[in-house]
Amino acid sequence: MTTTTPSIDTATGQKPASWAGVVSLGLGVFAIVMSEYLPASLLPRIADDLGVSVGAAGQSVTVTAIAAALSALFISVVLPRADRRRVMIGLTLLAVISNVIVAFAPNLPVLLASRILLGVALGGFWAMATAMAAQMVLAGHLGRALTIINIGVSVATVAAVPLGVWLGEVWGWRGVFLFGAVVAVIALIVQATTLPRVTPTAANGLRALGSALRSRVVIFLLLAVLLVFSGHFSGFTYIRSVAESLSAIDAGGFSILLLVFGIANFVGTAIGGPLADRAMRLAVFLFPALAGMGMFVMLATGGSIVGLFIAAALWGFGFGGVPTAVLTWGAKIEPTRLEQIGGLIITVCNIAVAVGAIVGGILVDEASAAAPLIIGGIAALIGAAILVSLRQRH
Repeated sequence: MTTTTPSIDTATGQKPASWAGVVSLGLGVFAIVMSEYLPASLLPRIADDLGVSVGAAGQSVTVTAIAAALSALFISVVLPRADRRRVMIGLTLLAVISNVIVAFAPNLPVLLASRILLGVALGGFWAMATAMAAQMVLAGHLGRALTIINIGVSVATVAAVPLGVWLGEVWGWRGVFLFGAVVAVIALIVQATTLPRVTPTAANGLRALGSALRSRVVIFLLLAVLLVFSGHFSGFTYIRSVAESLSAIDAGGFSILLLVFGIANFVGTAIGGPLADRAMRLAVFLFPALAGMGMFVMLATGGSIVGLFIAAALWGFGFGGVPTAVLTWGAKIEPTRLEQIGGLIITVCNIAVAVGAIVGGILVDEASAAAPLIIGGIAALIGAAILVSLRQRH
């Protein structure tokens, strides 16, 4: 199996905390996730400039997600002995290179190839972040460390699209990706100055991955993650259709609704880590359950604008705490295979995004606009029940 070990403080017998290093990981994941979402606000401009359809340009998002899923799963297998500090810096550098190539891409194939590089950076970085954080802080503070990292994800998710729209008007779409490269360079510099050396103690990453997958507890954990994340994206992908079918909300009101969701999501992310450190089982049940309940509240009160906003806040808050709670719980369940469990969770999350969008789309077309919320809410609640029933290893 593969574990990682930093240098130990011989005076205290404990590993020295490196919160600056944790912050640098949060900055790195912010830069990479922001780059992932930038095309969403720039697709028409990219398509016009490259002479392709918007749908073809949109495949820049698809190839990134596929590469991220594969990278998250196999990064520890491909690089079993490499110093994890160098790996994280190298992945951030890969994001810089990807953004620069996109900015100067002469055609769609070059752009898609460069976005594959970003996917490798995204999946690998996020998968290894849990193991890195666990080696930089005390065990009882892992949830707090993952909160700092996931705040980077939360801020990037909320900020990337409006930032891309605004900067695209000022600099053009190529200038926006150069800006993304600059942000990634800043993250790289901070990582180079703060991350400690973290060396794996064993080489056979493939065997460790296989061992993790043979654990029934891990399989149920991954099933729960699939249910919660696919349930969320089943509803959230089509939230505009749901909101408009339930109420008379207009485009401006819907924009505010998304802002409320984003703010609540940030608050949930901030609270998720400290709660996971203090009451792990409460956290892994509460956050996905609140996300599921938020979907049901939206169905029950969505005819009222006020009810719609309350439901969005509840849903956003609940889902905001889910990634930190799930990753912390995974680390408790498999403390000796942190890289493998992190990679498996991130891979399943990426699969769940696609599953949720597909299932939600079928339900919207074949049943009703409200159906994705019903199925999504049920899936999230079942996932919460499975998570809280799991037993950790000692």
